[in-house]
Amino acid sequence: MKALVLALALAAAPAVAQDHAHGDDQPYAGFEAREIKGLSPEDIEELRRGGGWSLALPAELNGKPGPAHLLDLKNELALSDEQVAAIEAIFAAMKAEAIATGERLIAAERALSDAFAGDDLTEDQLVALLEESEAARAELRLIHLARHLETPPLLSDGQIERYNQLRGYADDPCASVPDGHDADLWRKHNGCS
Repeated sequence: MKALVLALALAAAPAVAQDHAHGDDQPYAGFEAREIKGLSPEDIEELRRGGGWSLALPAELNGKPGPAHLLDLKNELALSDEQVAAIEAIFAAMKAEAIATGERLIAAERALSDAFAGDDLTEDQLVALLEESEAARAELRLIHLARHLETPPLLSDGQIERYNQLRGYADDPCASVPDGHDADLWRKHNGCS
């Protein structure tokens, strides 16, 4: 069990921007001044605002749009008022849950950081601290990823395709007409404006 918890902790850790100004032998120089050693101030801000923290990338990069970016692109996607209202409701619920769970993760990471600041942390206590942190992280990831399951049924295939083009995940057939094709027919066939 301990090995599993530690493996999950390492696998789920957010990418940490390293400050190479100090050289490769001091990549974390300055991090010791952090309030919570395992979270940057930017991480804490993102968690407190209910942001995605890149937790939904498996869905996002596989063509399953999330509510935040859909709302950002509502005009470009020509979302109807009904679609916008449904997506806003999904987003509001996600944000409320993400903020609460983000606070749980922040508290768990604070407890872990504080435990290492002392001298009496045992391995059993460490396992318990990691279990709490990773449970909050897993719940937070579920909150974000599940919303990527809720939004696609609200959209047309064309809107999903356009979303992926706008986000840079797919080529835009309107961006250029292939050699040998009539430009007007190509644009008409591909729904280009």
